[in-house]
Amino acid sequence: MDHTMHLIRAALVALAIPAAHAARAVKATDTANLRYVSASGSLLFEEGKAFGTLPGSMRVHFNVGATLSGSFTIYTRGGSIRGHGEATPHGSGVYESFAGTLLATGGSGRFAHAHGHARLYGTFNRDTYALFVQTTGTLSY
Repeated sequence: MDHTMHLIRAALVALAIPAAHAARAVKATDTANLRYVSASGSLLFEEGKAFGTLPGSMRVHFNVGATLSGSFTIYTRGGSIRGHGEATPHGSGVYESFAGTLLATGGSGRFAHAHGHARLYGTFNRDTYALFVQTTGTLSY
């Protein structure tokens, strides 16, 4: 088979294969004010509103200890984004600041293929268990 026929055959095969999901990336900065809902030992469940690049409602399950670690889900108009993160607390007293990282690992709707990483900052109120979170990073979906 000559070179031209080979290229035509390759083009016909390519037309028969469905197009792959086109990845999209966005640099996102968001904040969330979360309120305490319930606890089981050192595992806290909180929820609230997220504002910024990906606004919506947010739910967080996290362990309070030498590190803060847990999972999150953000519910946006286009679908949900889920993942997990870990942060190191700084200071002592009622308000404790923290810094760490989070990873987006999946989702639903237009975010079904979500993945990315972000820096995580915030404060935790040890009296009311209120959590303020700020994230900044890149999300691909």
